[in-house]
Amino acid sequence: MQACITCEASNKCGLKDEGLFDLCPKLKTPEYPEKIVPPPADMSPVIDYNLLRRYFGYSEFRPLQKDIIQDALKGNDVLVLMPTGGGKSLCYQYPSLLFKGLTIVISPLISLMKNQVDSMKMNGIPAEFINSSLNYGDVIKIKSALLQNNIRLLYIAPERFTIPSFLSFLKGLKINLFAIDEAHCISEWGHDFRPEYRQLKQIRQYFPDVPIIALTATATPKVRDDIITQLALSDCRRYLASFNRENLIYYIKPKQDAFGQIVEFLRTKPGESGIIYCYSRKNVETITEGLKSAGFRALPYHAGLSANTRSQNQEKFIKDDVEVLVATVAFGMGIDKPNIRFVIHHDLPKNIEAYYQETGRAGRDGLKSECVLFYSYGDRQKIEYFLNQMSNEKERQIAQNKLNDIINFSETALCRRKLLLGYFGEDFKESNCKGCDNCLSPKEEMEATGEIMTILSCVDELGERFGINYVIDVLIGGKSSRLLQNGHALLKSYGSGKNLPKKMWHGFIRELIQRGYLNIEGEYPVLKLNQKSRDVLSGSKGGVKNEKIYLVKPLTIEKPAKIEEYSADDGLFEKLRILRKTLADAENQPPYMIFNDATLKQMAARRPCKPEDFRKITGVGDKKLERYGGIFIGEIRRFYEKQDLSIQPVKKQSSEYVTLEMLDMGLDLDEITLKRNLSLNTIYGHIEKLILSGENIEIEKLINKDKIEKITSSILELGGEALKPIKERLGDNYSYGEIRLVRARMTKKDAF
Repeated sequence: MQACITCEASNKCGLKDEGLFDLCPKLKTPEYPEKIVPPPADMSPVIDYNLLRRYFGYSEFRPLQKDIIQDALKGNDVLVLMPTGGGKSLCYQYPSLLFKGLTIVISPLISLMKNQVDSMKMNGIPAEFINSSLNYGDVIKIKSALLQNNIRLLYIAPERFTIPSFLSFLKGLKINLFAIDEAHCISEWGHDFRPEYRQLKQIRQYFPDVPIIALTATATPKVRDDIITQLALSDCRRYLASFNRENLIYYIKPKQDAFGQIVEFLRTKPGESGIIYCYSRKNVETITEGLKSAGFRALPYHAGLSANTRSQNQEKFIKDDVEVLVATVAFGMGIDKPNIRFVIHHDLPKNIEAYYQETGRAGRDGLKSECVLFYSYGDRQKIEYFLNQMSNEKERQIAQNKLNDIINFSETALCRRKLLLGYFGEDFKESNCKGCDNCLSPKEEMEATGEIMTILSCVDELGERFGINYVIDVLIGGKSSRLLQNGHALLKSYGSGKNLPKKMWHGFIRELIQRGYLNIEGEYPVLKLNQKSRDVLSGSKGGVKNEKIYLVKPLTIEKPAKIEEYSADDGLFEKLRILRKTLADAENQPPYMIFNDATLKQMAARRPCKPEDFRKITGVGDKKLERYGGIFIGEIRRFYEKQDLSIQPVKKQSSEYVTLEMLDMGLDLDEITLKRNLSLNTIYGHIEKLILSGENIEIEKLINKDKIEKITSSILELGGEALKPIKERLGDNYSYGEIRLVRARMTKKDAF
């Protein structure tokens, strides 16, 4: 029998179970910042806002977070759908502070585990991970700390559940919660199915009484049901946050000189971080070398590189040592970097889930960020070629349908945000999202009644039995053997559209589908007429026969719309960024671990020169105030003393921040309107803007708590896009101003 490594006697300490003889209580365990004291045994854990402020630097929860946390504390199974940057992590990190035992987080990516654990430690929360990157001695120390209940959060990979000795070890611990991140990986209907996730079924088998919280940013209704089934979640509560990332701007560009277009775009983003996704390793290497030659700091990231090189390149990107990472879309990266200002797709993604997840890596700090996709018909053909090589017909058809959806998104002339959210089952009611190229710069339309009649007549002649590509082949007079064998070269429609290129007909048909003139139905999608299109063909609806119908002209290259940010002193912001980078390098941490860009912008805008003012900045918890407060306050003072400028906060310079000063002084709304000689509606507008820019304003001091709860409930039920239905539901005792403030707090851009 092997001796205990510290007692130096055979099993002297009694730890004889498999794999546990190394876990002598005398073994030195990792140092932890502090002991978090859970509630007494006779008390149920309750939400404490002081803990939220102390450890995370926030004064309130984002929408749904509080309800999710309360369910977890009650021991209920929960399914959480929140967009990237929406605050999923807090839903299990915060409860870990209140539980008496351990929270285990299953995460698929080693790099993401490390980032999360480092972030928790920076906030004073004892957390560790166990994965293949650790040596045997490190694992033993962590296990010993777990046995002594010194760790609140443990991150592991799903593969760990295939190791019997590790499962035995877990059964000996006091586990309060399992959190499964990227839960969509368990479903074969999802875009990123991973067989190893199926091992997580064992959680319910081995730990029947421990609640499970499954979290994902991308899951269609079918995938959600599959997650619940696969994990055997019991009486599962579903929390579906809006998929809308308001701070992201979506652009689709015609792919004509993609590299030149990328260079032109990057020249407008000096010093800003971004990712460029490519379909192949060859494109990654070519674009990376081209960008280096053009003077940009860029590195590649793909599966063909060694693990060490990938890790180094990702580390340099995370630490702001390079601005641009060029990566294959097929390789998961686990980037948890909040200040990514742009995501470029050099090639077409395979499906909308992948596109949403990849673009979701931009703007996690809530600040405006751009998502650019270069689209070409050739990219679509490449993907279709590989799909046609798939031997499993069911899988091939699922992939083809998903490809059709991303093509539809790329070719639409309608609001892209509406289509994107609609894919995930969310109804976006606004007519103009003000955050996509089609809404910011509506495309020029052309009168296309004749072309529409040509398309509808062809579908009708074909008996509504064929898909888009076949219909186009008939229109342009194609010579495929299938078409000729079917005798469709004899149709009136055959060759009726040969005056226009195939790409244009494809765009017209897609737009007709989006505008409701055509349906696309079936497992093998075919074009179908509907009442609207039959009315056009027959003229049975009064005047329709002579009505002119317009469609969008083909895509042309456009300049990106200017993105406005809330004001901050750019000179001071840059100084604070340099200071953050210096501190981060000294501590061997990514800069955002110290403070993210949104927090620095608040510092630059408000210029806190006292600890109590610095404490009010969003994202500043007790640990960070103690560790960095004096350093950053000193930098702010030096910046203005050097330039002989006033250290008065920027809030003095805008009407909104004058209102904020009065709120900080304790004045109520009536007093502010009298002193400022402004209408109450204007003051509500100021406060709404302040909340959305990240200011921590306690609206409970301005609005009755019962009112807040009823307004919140109405917004969750009716959506927050239009205020009138909410006002009509609530009645005359509620003002539009009150509704706007509650809505602002629910949708504000602070990234938890």
